[in-house]
Amino acid sequence: MEQIICDNISIGYDNKSIMENLTFSIKEKDYLCIVGENGAGKSTIMKTILGLLPALKGEIKLAGNFTRKDIGYLPQQTVIQKDFPATVSEVVMSGFQSKCGLRPFYKREEKQKMHKILEKLGISNLQKRCYRELSGGQQQRVLLGRALCGTGKMILLDEPVTGLDALATEEMYELIKGLNDDGITIVMISHDIRSAIKYATHILYLQNDSYFYGTTLEFIKSDLSEKFAGFIGGHN
Repeated sequence: MEQIICDNISIGYDNKSIMENLTFSIKEKDYLCIVGENGAGKSTIMKTILGLLPALKGEIKLAGNFTRKDIGYLPQQTVIQKDFPATVSEVVMSGFQSKCGLRPFYKREEKQKMHKILEKLGISNLQKRCYRELSGGQQQRVLLGRALCGTGKMILLDEPVTGLDALATEEMYELIKGLNDDGITIVMISHDIRSAIKYATHILYLQNDSYFYGTTLEFIKSDLSEKFAGFIGGHN
């Protein structure tokens, strides 16, 4: 079942187009990796999907009863965020704020969901720790937990492993794959072609003058295979 349909859209800033005539869809339980050259529009298209930027042309359709409130978002972390003086549980629970309205408290079921998410992400033992005292990998798990509190359907992630060491990177990829296996749609910007091929079901590859969209197998068999032969390896 389709959740988001991008129909012949052009993206950019201040009416200046970065990429034109993009057409693709995101279906329930997809794992879509957005990869490509620097400046090709990866973050711009994610912000356009989120409604933070308008499409310069074309239309983004939300299918069925799917709404943008069903999307959790994990942006690139800033220096200010890394020094945020709150406990892990406070940061994760803040993911419910968009659903609280004028209600100045969290419901019991929201607190229960928060605890289940902490357990799933392997950070239950950190819930009383100050967020800024955590390692980079732990902080990313906390922010992923916050995004999960806002949705049970789709999560958008903007290069979630940036700055992490090799072990924390692999653990983050496995966590994200586990969420996808549980039925959550994943849309992730990545510079890591090898991991995109390993984990994603679909790939959107942006170049400065064109794009590719299709399944991972179609990407491997495409004309791009020669360019990324060293990354594709035994996946052919």
